[in-house]
Amino acid sequence: MKQPSPDWAAYVAQMEQVLGVPLDDERRAELLIQFTRIAGMAAPLMAFPLDDRLEVAGVYKA
Repeated sequence: MKQPSPDWAAYVAQMEQVLGVPLDDERRAELLIQFTRIAGMAAPLMAFPLDDRLEVAGVYKA
């Protein structure tokens, strides 16, 4: 099942408000390019099938 593509422009706009970091149009455009690149690199990893019975990793406690 193919996951829908995130709306990166909406995400960046929301994060600008949540974090209180106003961006100009040039920086916003560059962030959209970078998010799209990162999503493209992560796609093969996210598509890798995992066994439902796969044991999850333990939690490290110092």
